[in-house]
Amino acid sequence: MNDLTQDHIDAEIGALQAAYDSALAAGAPPRHHPARDYAPYRSSLLRHPRRPPVAVDGDPEAVELAGPVFGVTDVTEHDNDLTRMHAGEPLGERITVSGRLLDRAGRPVRGQLIEIWQANASGRYAHLRDRHPAPLDPHFTGVGRTLTDHQGRYSFTTVKPGAYPWRNHTNAWRPAHIHFSVFGRAFTQRLVTQMYFPGDPLVAHDPIIRSVTDPAARDRLVARYEHSLSEPEFSLGYAWDIVLDGPAATWIEEGR
Repeated sequence: MNDLTQDHIDAEIGALQAAYDSALAAGAPPRHHPARDYAPYRSSLLRHPRRPPVAVDGDPEAVELAGPVFGVTDVTEHDNDLTRMHAGEPLGERITVSGRLLDRAGRPVRGQLIEIWQANASGRYAHLRDRHPAPLDPHFTGVGRTLTDHQGRYSFTTVKPGAYPWRNHTNAWRPAHIHFSVFGRAFTQRLVTQMYFPGDPLVAHDPIIRSVTDPAARDRLVARYEHSLSEPEFSLGYAWDIVLDGPAATWIEEGR
């Protein structure tokens, strides 16, 4: 653990945000995607790319031969319900997350694979490398998948993830979030992003989401509570659309 405190990180975030706001006021274009070497997010200084992409020699489809396998079966109608994958029910606040996958013109992107993964209600991932001393839930593994329908819509039933500590600085905590992965026609077209929850006080202190210095782009990463998506006596509903490109695009971790 390093000796940087949250106050140090908040000061760095504030300085970078102020510099961006000043540049914007002076006529600079909005910056919809973050710098790859965003200093408050410490590990980005060490692992961001410094060289241009390398072209694939030969048959570009050969890259697919080394891609991952997403299970031995097709996507089923139950793969999007993370609360029904085990013998018992998971602990935590049940939620429904739904939205649409859209292109820059607002047209639906149909038949696309969307995967999610997340921590449980206690803020712990079902992963061997997660050593956070919070309880694991034997009835929740935190992964799901679905295909967008004719309207580009997706839906997941899950539990609201908890916040968890990480070692970016002393007493660093990540806001509650769900990871989203969107696939095109090939693994090389995969896009990964994160969805956050409204009203979370940790968002202001988190260097990952705050690396998106444009407020409008940052706001697009936060879902909105949608009462019509809530299911009576079962779950609360959140709406979150994913826009693939254009001026209203959703921030993607790989950048553009």
